[in-house]
Amino acid sequence: MLATTSLGGIWTAVSPDTGTTAIKDRLSQVEPSVLFTDNAVSYNGKSHVVLSKVNNVSQSLESLKAVVVFPAVGDLPPKLPGSAIDYDDFLAWGEDSHQLYFEQLPAEQPVYILYSSGTTGAPKCIVHGAIGTLLQHKKEHMLQSDIRPGDRLFYYTTCMWMMWHWHVSALASGVTLVIYDGSPFYAKHNDTAVEDYLAMPKLIDELKITHFGTSAKFLSVLQQREIKPKKAGISLETLKAVYSTGSPLAPATFRYVYDTLGPNIHLGSISGGTDIIADFGTPSTLNPVHAGEIQVPALGMAVQAWTPDGVNVSESGQAGELVCVKPFPSQPVRFWGPSGLQKYEKAYFERFPGYWHHGDFIKFNPKTGGIYMLGRSDGTLNPSGVRFGSAEIYNVLLSNFSDLIEDSLCVGRRREKDTDETVILFIKMRTGNELTPSLVGHIKKVIREHLSPRHVPRIIEECPDIPYTRNNKKVELAVKQIVSGLETKPSASIANAECLTWYQEWTEKN
Repeated sequence: MLATTSLGGIWTAVSPDTGTTAIKDRLSQVEPSVLFTDNAVSYNGKSHVVLSKVNNVSQSLESLKAVVVFPAVGDLPPKLPGSAIDYDDFLAWGEDSHQLYFEQLPAEQPVYILYSSGTTGAPKCIVHGAIGTLLQHKKEHMLQSDIRPGDRLFYYTTCMWMMWHWHVSALASGVTLVIYDGSPFYAKHNDTAVEDYLAMPKLIDELKITHFGTSAKFLSVLQQREIKPKKAGISLETLKAVYSTGSPLAPATFRYVYDTLGPNIHLGSISGGTDIIADFGTPSTLNPVHAGEIQVPALGMAVQAWTPDGVNVSESGQAGELVCVKPFPSQPVRFWGPSGLQKYEKAYFERFPGYWHHGDFIKFNPKTGGIYMLGRSDGTLNPSGVRFGSAEIYNVLLSNFSDLIEDSLCVGRRREKDTDETVILFIKMRTGNELTPSLVGHIKKVIREHLSPRHVPRIIEECPDIPYTRNNKKVELAVKQIVSGLETKPSASIANAECLTWYQEWTEKN
């Protein structure tokens, strides 16, 4: 990535464990020139070869000039797909050029393409500029997080998540990065992979990590399993800060972190998005930490909570839509493609013309100034902090089960007692077919293969009907509110609102 950036190239990444369909949905839009890939994915002590998938993807991308394969797993057969070359041969091309040179380019030169969740179709390709990204990240690292030269920063993330880019940018603040690949709950003992919920705390001690970043889900798993690193002889003496993002961090998990990882660390719950490749809510070393809250709005980010009518209710403590009322450096340069500017304006400025609408529900604590994140206000799914859109699920079902399934609806459920969002897939079967346990298992398998394990719904349930608007759009939000136990008044735009009664009855039983 750094080499690409030095040349003025644009970097985009898709995690190697992503399914073929999801990879093509993204890369086919941006038409990459060079594809770097691992030869396999290692997780939980097992290796999964991806070369056949690489061959499938590369053959579909006419723009490719080269495919370069990293030997991520060394004991695999050396045969490479198609005309791909291995990494050592690729490096040999540049042996005569040792001088490091950085192209001098405009401040907003595109540097990254990240992808939206694909809620309403193919994922949107979000183009981020160089100087805006770097300014935001240095501000968050140096001023909000007190990251200094000599510190060691680790963030558990895939290369597809914006936190990977946030992580790498910390090099500009003089830190050493710790990069990790694989499960955070496994370790090797005598050359055998075993389950080890102390793997990450051990890593902190071994590599003297000062700032440790992860997801709220990771911390809640440690809490549920009552993992106590210090009682196991892990000192954590170098640890200054723990950062959590991806989904709201439960108040009880705040207390767990301070009780078990240390009373003097800085626990920073943060929230932002791929859309801004930065944060709206950040840590602050000058403010107290309150359980359940993000400490402060990020410096220079004019964040407010608005009612649907555009009224600012931030000071009253009411819940509202997250709106940013002033421009900020890391707004996207554009969306990729010929209609990119129109898509960009529609995505963020259509709901409240002239103001950035982010799609999150938030409320401010008037006493502390902290922020409560209440989840997404649209149909984006967010289990364990991994955001994706229902359209990706629908596309897989349509491609593989159209002879059995008439229609479907995919929503996320987060009730007051829940620490994570549960993805529920409701399926309306074609006449004469039924949703058997065998078919449920097959659907999960196909979704896992085409998208990723993180896309697999936890609950798959047969339903009699799917609600639609009169404009023939699936009504996801009303069903999401119902299954989450929230009061909702059916909109007049719903053509078959009577079917919502079934979802209400199902929720009462489940």
